[in-house]
Formats: sequence, C-alpha cells, structure tokens
Amino acid sequence: MVKISKLPSDFTVPRIRESFMKQFIDRQQQDPSCLFRRLPSASSSSCDHSKRSAIEDNKYIDQKLRKSVFSIRARNLMEKETTVNKILRACTRQRMLSGSFEGQPTKERSILSVQHHIRQERRSLRHGSTSQRISRGKSLETLTQDHSTTVRYRNAQREDSEIKMIQEKKEQAEMKRKVQEEELRENHPYFDKPLFIVGREHRFRNFCRMIVRARFNVSKTDPNTGAVNSTKYHQLYDLLGLVTYLDWVMIVVTICSCISMMFESPFTRVMHVPTLQIGEYVFVIFMSIELNLKIMADGLFFTPTAVIRDFGGVMDIFIYLVSLIFLCWLPNNVPPESGAQLLMMLRCLRPLRIFKLVPQMRKVVREVIKGFKEIFLVSILLLTLMLVFATFGVQLFAGKLAKCNDPHISDKEDCHGIFRINVSISKNLNLKLRPGEKKPGFWVPRVWANPRNFNFDNVGNAMLALFEVLSLKGWVEVRDVIIHRVGPIHGIYIHVFVFLGCMIGLTLFVGVVIANFNENKGTALLTVDQRRWEDLKSRLKIAQPLHLPPRPENGGFRAKMYDITQHPFFKRGIAVLVLAQSVLLSVKWDELHPVTFPLATMSVVFTFIFVLEVTMKLIAMSPAGYWQSRRNRYDLLVTSLGVIWIILHFALQNAYTYMMGTCVIVFRFFTICGKHVTLKMLLLTVVVSMYKSFFIIVGMFLLLLCYAFAGVVLFGTVKYGENINRHANFSTAGKAITVLFRIVTGEDWNKIMHDCMVQPPFCTPDKHRYWETDCGNYAGALIYFCSFYVIIAYIMLNLLVAIIVENFSLFYSTEEDQLLSYNDLRHFQIIWNMVDDKREGVIPTSRVKFLLRLLRGRLEVDLDKDKLLFKHMCYEMERLHNGGDVTFHDVLSMLSYRSVDIRKSLQLEELLAREQLEYTIEEEVAKQTIRMWLKKCLKRIRAKQQQSCSIILSLRESQQQDLRRLLNPPSIETTIPSEDTNAHNQDNPTQPEISGLQTLLSPTLSDRSGYRQDSADRPQRKLGQWRLPAGRTSVKSMLFKMNPVSDEASSGSEVKKWWTRQLTVESDESGDDLIDI
Repeated sequence: MVKISKLPSDFTVPRIRESFMKQFIDRQQQDPSCLFRRLPSASSSSCDHSKRSAIEDNKYIDQKLRKSVFSIRARNLMEKETTVNKILRACTRQRMLSGSFEGQPTKERSILSVQHHIRQERRSLRHGSTSQRISRGKSLETLTQDHSTTVRYRNAQREDSEIKMIQEKKEQAEMKRKVQEEELRENHPYFDKPLFIVGREHRFRNFCRMIVRARFNVSKTDPNTGAVNSTKYHQLYDLLGLVTYLDWVMIVVTICSCISMMFESPFTRVMHVPTLQIGEYVFVIFMSIELNLKIMADGLFFTPTAVIRDFGGVMDIFIYLVSLIFLCWLPNNVPPESGAQLLMMLRCLRPLRIFKLVPQMRKVVREVIKGFKEIFLVSILLLTLMLVFATFGVQLFAGKLAKCNDPHISDKEDCHGIFRINVSISKNLNLKLRPGEKKPGFWVPRVWANPRNFNFDNVGNAMLALFEVLSLKGWVEVRDVIIHRVGPIHGIYIHVFVFLGCMIGLTLFVGVVIANFNENKGTALLTVDQRRWEDLKSRLKIAQPLHLPPRPENGGFRAKMYDITQHPFFKRGIAVLVLAQSVLLSVKWDELHPVTFPLATMSVVFTFIFVLEVTMKLIAMSPAGYWQSRRNRYDLLVTSLGVIWIILHFALQNAYTYMMGTCVIVFRFFTICGKHVTLKMLLLTVVVSMYKSFFIIVGMFLLLLCYAFAGVVLFGTVKYGENINRHANFSTAGKAITVLFRIVTGEDWNKIMHDCMVQPPFCTPDKHRYWETDCGNYAGALIYFCSFYVIIAYIMLNLLVAIIVENFSLFYSTEEDQLLSYNDLRHFQIIWNMVDDKREGVIPTSRVKFLLRLLRGRLEVDLDKDKLLFKHMCYEMERLHNGGDVTFHDVLSMLSYRSVDIRKSLQLEELLAREQLEYTIEEEVAKQTIRMWLKKCLKRIRAKQQQSCSIILSLRESQQQDLRRLLNPPSIETTIPSEDTNAHNQDNPTQPEISGLQTLLSPTLSDRSGYRQDSADRPQRKLGQWRLPAGRTSVKSMLFKMNPVSDEASSGSEVKKWWTRQLTVESDESGDDLIDI
C-alpha cells in the first residue's frame, strides 16, 4: 500500500470510477443491500451494523479506516483486492452516511503557508540522506515501503542536480573564455592591441578607456551603512546612466544634425547654403573624435571589444565614411539617378545612429532581426502565391484591360486621331448655351492604353498589382475594371486572391512576427508557471498604494461624509452627472444661438454639484488626505476651472467664455475613466502599452525620418498628380513626414507611389540637376514605397499589436491563471493603507510585523503554525535596507516571492539568486533564534542566581535577628554600657562603627576587634545553660582575660570557624537552587 502523505483535511472523499473499481473488486456478485456495510473484521462481515446510528457508524468507520490504511500489508493479489475493496466500500459508506457525495468544504489555506511547507519539505529531502534516516531508528525495509517519500526525495535530488549542472556549465563556459583570453594574451603579442600599435596597458589607451566608459552612476547604496538611498529623481538618474557620457554627446550631436537636415529641400541645398554646412562639419568632427577614442580604447579589429564586431559597428563606420566623402565632395551639380544622388540618399541614414547608441533600441532591432528567417520564409510563401496568381492573371487579362480614351471608340484599329473632350467645371453649374454654341473643351489625341495604376500585360506588372491588392488598397477598383472590361465571371479571380492572400497569408505573417517577437523576447519559451510569474511581476510594478485616507475613528460628521462619498451609489451618481453634462455639447455653443445660454446655465448647475462633491470629500478626508490622490487633484483642478468659467461667463458672455466652458466639460469627461473598474483597466492597458512600446515607437519615427529625408531627395520636385498635390508632397522634410504618416495608416499609398513614377512625356526631364526636373523615379519609387510599407505596416505595427495584446491579456486574465488575484492585491492595498498613516509609500521596518499580522485570506500568516515563516519574512525586510524604511513594492515583492513555487516559476538566474537569499535568511534567523535562546537561558540562570542570593541574604538576616533576640530578650535585664566604653569610642573616632550589615561580612585577619566583638555578642553556654554577658565591654574584657594566646592565632582560628559555619548554612539552605542552576 502507498502511504498517503497529504492530510485528510486537505481533500474530500473522491468519486471513484467504475472502470477503476472493476480491476480490484471481487469477481463474485455482491449483494447491493450491503452497500452500507462497514469494514469487515476478523470475526464478522454481515450487514448487521447498517442499523446503527449515523454518528456511531461514522466514528467506527473513521477508526477502522485509519487503522486499515497504516496497518494492512498486502501479501498477495487476493489480499490486495480484498483490501482495496474494503477501502472503497468504507469511502462510499462514509460519503453516503454524511448525506453528500461532494464532501465538506474546507477552509482555504494560505498560499504563503503552503509554499513555505513545500520549501521546507524540499530542503529536508535534499539535506537528509538514507543513512541518516536509517540511523534515526527506521530500517531499510521501512524506507522501501515509504514509496511516496522516496519518490519526492529522488525528484528533489534530480532537480538540484539539474540546476547545479546548468550553473556549473555556465561557470565553466565563462572560465574557459577567460582562459582562452589569457592564453591569447600570453602567446600572441598582437592580441588586444588597437591597430597593432598601442599597447594593452598603455597610458594613452587607459585614458581613452576612461573617456569612452565614463557614465553617470549615482550611488544607490550608502557606503557606510549599505542602505539603499531612495531618491526622488531616481528615474532621471536611471535615464542619465543609460549610456556613457560620450554616447550622450553623440546622441545630442546626431539629433542636432537631423534637425539641420530638416531644413534642406530641393531649393535649399546643403551644397549651396553655408549655414547648413556647419551642421555637417560639426557632425563629422565629433564622429571622428568618437571613433578615434573608441578605436584607441577597444580596437578596430581582432580585439574582444572591437568597434567592428557586429552590424552596429559596421553601420557606424559606413555612416561616417558617407558623411566624410560627401563633406569633402559637396558637388554643385547632381544629375538624377546618378552616384551623387545615391550618396545623398545614403547620407539620409544618419538618424539610424541612434539605434546603435541606445541599448534598448539595439535590443528592438536585435529582436526583429532574429526572427528574420521566419519572416523571410513567410514572405517567400506570399511571393509564391502572388507569382502563381500573377502568371494565371497574365494568361487571363493580358491585353484585355486596355481601352481607348474616346468613349465612342471600342476597337483598337479605330483608336487614332484626335477628339474633343468637354470640360465641366462643376456638375451643379448649369451653363446656358446660345444656339450653335458648344461647351468648353479641348482637343486630345486618341490613345489605346491600360488603366493608369495597374495592368496584367507581364508578370512584373501583375505582381505589383497583386501586391497592392494584398494591402487591401484599391482592390475594388481592380475588380470593377476586370468585371467591366473582361466579364463578371472573372471577378472571382480577385476575390479568391483576396481571401487566400489577405485572410490567410497576411494573418500568418502577423502571427509569425508576433511569435518571433515573443520568442526572441523570451516569453514564448517560458513555461506556464514562469509566464504567470512574469505577468505577476508586471502587475506588481504598476500597482500603487491606495491614496485614500482611512475613515475617521469617531462617528461624527466627518465619518458620515466619508461613508456618503465612498458609497457606490454616490460614485455612480456622479458618473451619470458627468455623462449628462457631456450631452450638453451635442449642440454647438454659438454666441448668437438662442439655445446656447440655457445649455450654459445647465452646465453651471452641474458645476455647482461638482463643487459640492469636492467640498464633501475635503470635509471627509481632510485637505491633506484629499490631496494625496492624483485623481482628486485632477478633479479639484477641473472644478476650479469650472468656477473660474462661471465667473467669466456671467461677467463677459462672449465666444471665448463659451469655448472655455466646452473645454471644461471635455476635461470633466476624462474623470469618468477612474470611476469605473473596466474603464480604468482599459486606460491602464493603453498607458502600460505606450510605456512598453516607447522604444518601438521611437524606432518607427527614426525609420520614418530616414525615409522622409530620402523622399525629399528622390521626389522633392515631382509634378502634382492625382494624390501628389500642395497638401501631400515631398518638397520639404516636414511635408514628407506627413505623407509617410498617411502611408502608415494605408491611405492610398499605392496612388502616391504611382504619382511618383511619372515619366516622360508626362513630365519635363533634366539630365544635369535633379532639382530642375519634375519627373519621378520608377525603380526608386517601387523600392521606396514597397519597402516602407512592408517594414512599417507589416512588421513594426504588428510589434505594437503584440505588446498591446500581451498587456490586454495581462490585465484581463482569469483568476485561475493568476498567482495573486486582484482581490489579494486589493486586500494588501487596504492593509497597507491602514499601516501607512502618513501616505508616503514607505513604512518603518518595525511596522512590517503589524502589516503581516493584519493580512487575511490567501496572504495570511498563522503565527501558531508558521512562526518560522513569519520570522523569515520579517528578517528579509530588515535585511533589504539594513533596517531602514521599506516601500510598498518591497513588501509586495517579498509576498509574491513567498507565494509561488520558485522552482517552477522562476528562471535559472533569478532562481539561483533567490535560493541563495532564502538560504542566507534561514541561516541568519537560525542564528538569531539560537542567540535569543541562549540569552533567555542566561537570563533565567541569572534570575535563579539572584533568587538564591536573596534567599541566602534573607537567611542571614533572619539568623541575625534571632541572635539579637536571644542576646537581648525583653524579660532579662542587661547592663548598660559604661561610660568608659563610651569614652573609649570617642577617643578613637577613626575606627568605624559596627553596623548590622557589617556582621554579615566574613571576618578577616585584619578585622580582629570586630570579630571578637561579634563572638562576644553571642550567648555563652555553661553547664547546659545559657549565660548572657553583662555588657559588650565586659564580655570583651572577660574573653581577653580568658584567652592568653596571641591575637593572630586566635583571630585565625576564629576566621576558620566562621567560614565553616557559613558554608554549612549555605549548603543546607541553597543546595537545591544550586542544583537547578
């Protein structure tokens, strides 16, 4: 039998399938009336006990079930079948007698407690060996029977061995690389020498390294205490430390150079404008200095950190050489489609330098390039599909789409000569013609030609037309032309291609781009638990403390206002009023319109209601508490603007006040997003997506800027056409950016491309200066627009879609997919709000204990069962900032790590760091526990010692009192000290008086008179009777006369007798206490 390691209270009695029961139950038919039969014993197996009461029977079944699970040992197959049959009947009987087959609900355990016990069990299995278990009193036979424990022990060992193996491989690879570098340094004299000239440790190279690698590095930890410094501008400091100082200088120089290029146009050329040449000189000079410093510091080739070691370094050298050659050349005449024009286009790649300078931009490019193989394969698939349809389209439509421009001619043979075409200024313009007068027009030659934008006369033109159809731009026009000139049945051709190419091909393309991005980012290769952990960390980063002050303690007016303002009906009512005020803008507010003033008056009423809302919240929360929330600040700002508008409205009542009123209503409408959970989550999704996709958006803008500069060179002077006009053209970089942004949205990009393909005789060419011609560039336009549309629309925009989908699934995932639910986070925020009374987002470390004790539900820590976990959590917070204040995210991060199984959720590097941290925490807590235990033991020992000493002192005092009582009984008269004694004492003022406390001290050889006096005070016994001395002086004189021995001998014997008597008394009275100590 397998021993059940789980507690019985952790699960209900399960339902067992019949297919599972059939292989264990007896082959004989059983009486269904014995369903409620109890576990059979050695003497009886009948159904007599079914008539018992439910309570007694349940107790009996529980006892027998517990005994059967741990005591029955199956020896053969029949015994196994009988045992399983008994357990099955007992489980069924217990469930049926309890009245429910579903089991009783159990209390939900804390996830912190569960994970803590899992880790403790895993560590015990890891550190405990088989020999240790045998030595603790268990035999080898018992260990083999404990199958579940053995399996868990082996699994734990396997996991540890795998993690250690991976860690060892990583360390070995790093060590091997270092050894190889050291061998190359020793055996190859030119290794790691820039340009094979500068030495490895030369002063000039070290100086260049210092300049190249210098960066802003604010100290986040105190060098003395080691505490983390929480600065207010830590985000700005992180931004400054993103790259080195040299890279920051080059980023600024590159941006300034791009701004200078924005002023260039076909009519304002850098070759003829000295002001623009300054920017070129500055860029080339600074880049020369940068490359020289980096080459001297890191080398150009064959060094570990060479400048040309990847594509970024090659691109830097290429951009520098292009800029240098162009600056040295500066040609006065640039013919179209010449090498000089190509050099000017390559100069437009300058903004791409920022990709190399910023690490995050390099990461985006790297993630895109890593998935280039899959993207290329999907592109080949789409090109193959286009080629198949293009060849088939050539066979169907070659030469059939052409038509004469004269609508009265239908045959190609008759399409010659000229004809008059009428010009109509407007369709609604009715010109009254005189008799015999014709409409305005002009004579044009007849031409037999294809449609302007597409044809299927050859495979190239057919593939271009299908690529435009694939982008879903202008495919309806292609279909209509085919139906009109060839036949309705041929419209199926376009529909089938749109379905296969767009619905399947492009969807596959989008899926590949998103999958590659996730895979290169690392999320696609994560397990389910690791992905949940990453989602949890992302949610925790954006979680913030509640900026809501607690309810006033007293039940006064403020408490009532607090309850009213926080009631859900109050919030919903305010949201309805905001929507009602927004409805007032459905009609334009015109100064002369009679409806405008009543609408403005109604808006004034709504504004007064919102002023009342703000006033109630200020009373309920106090001004300081109200100001803590950003949403409250925005509400206060909008309400203040509303009050100002009311004053100006009734004072002026002009067009400007009405415009201000509409703006206030629009600003008020944005407050509704924070009043509903779903709207707030959607807004949060957008904000987080924009934050995560910031570098992707910047990369799109840089690509768009490069294409805009190149468009000015290629199509800056193209004549206006169907879509190239005075609003959309490439005459300047600014207008080119607007046109390209229009193409990003897919608005008639193919028509703009065909306008830029215009060729003679429809334009005026010039062979010497490209800025003197108004013709386009056919090949340049084809490469320019197709590449831009593929890179931006198919790749970059899909990356944005991937990020938005990831964040949307992050905030709208189900509770089963979350490690910490929203209820858990909300509960923690509420508890934090109770502990953080100052609303600063930080609390002292001492308050963490109170916060952990206040947590309930899945984050609860039971001090009775998980006291060690509580100590670990508290010490982790103390260790984080060396006893300093902890933030909201510090405590939340600690709880999140403690609530997950780190072996399943964390990746390797994070797992190793976390396990090392927890191991250190466990050791320190164990040391503290032992230290505290020792202190308590020492304190207990000291307390017992003090108690024993107090007992000895009390015994001495009682003995002293008894002696005094015996020496001075009230019934016996004693002699009064003589005047001689008093005189003797007065004659020796330096001798100290003998007090009651001095008698308790042990006598010494130097204290003779005192001890003689002490001995003289004791009663003397003669012939079995006590005889009291007449006085202290007389006793002394008497003893002095009776003892003729010397003072030293007598005092030595007296000291010995006194110590013997004291030790005897102490051993008798305090022996038990000393034994306890």
